[in-house]
Amino acid sequence: MKLYHFPPSTNSLKVRIALLEKGLEFESVVIDLTKREQKAPDYLKIHPFGQVPALDDDGFVVYDSTVINEYLEDEYPHPPLLPPDSENRALARLMEDYRDNHVNPHFVTLIHEHRKPEEERDVALIRDAHGNIGSAFTVLERQLQGREYLAGPFSLADIAFMPNIALLERFDVPLDPDFKNVAGWIERLRTRASYAATQN
Repeated sequence: MKLYHFPPSTNSLKVRIALLEKGLEFESVVIDLTKREQKAPDYLKIHPFGQVPALDDDGFVVYDSTVINEYLEDEYPHPPLLPPDSENRALARLMEDYRDNHVNPHFVTLIHEHRKPEEERDVALIRDAHGNIGSAFTVLERQLQGREYLAGPFSLADIAFMPNIALLERFDVPLDPDFKNVAGWIERLRTRASYAATQN
């Protein structure tokens, strides 16, 4: 199994964490986005849209972090990373979709801005991203009421957010101190071995 990824990429991290949680061995193939290696002809044969991550499992290639993690769950179901019942499975997918489309883009903005020299950063963009992330976590605070994780047991929904959790402190993103549910959830995620293994 080969994982084509860029270590700072939040979606690459999402797949690495799932692989670690499932105890699967894989060869790491770094595609350096800063050198535009994702647009190289050889890589475009693997991922036609020139993005990371992509997974080659014994000759079968799958891409898009969400699709990869669903494939891993289907192909390697133990330990399970989706709840056993259909309602919570749907909820896990909804929460992962929420992360992918309504939360992660704001973190991508911060990543891009912080790669620039400090004097070239767009302060307004950074401020807006902080505000949007704070608003997004309001949804998570409600979702976590009476729950340890987003969709019952620890699942792909929680894994999706783990790369973003690591960036909150790095980018000094303030969260409402009244978000007690989120705070407890974050601490539970940070204690997982897969989280620690991807913080380098």
